[in-house]
Amino acid sequence: MEKEQLQAEIKALEAKLTGDMFQDMDIKDEIHNLKMKLNGVKPMDSHIDCIGCGS
Repeated sequence: MEKEQLQAEIKALEAKLTGDMFQDMDIKDEIHNLKMKLNGVKPMDSHIDCIGCGS
């Protein structure tokens, strides 16, 4: 995915946030994963995205 596509997806998901922690949990997880891809961040020695933080 291109950087612009990732940013557009993040914005679209952020627009869906309701403010209710339980309803937003899955959306925030998706946003977190997209931001990691966007920033090229991955926990050290990890073969899967975000095994370090449990997401």
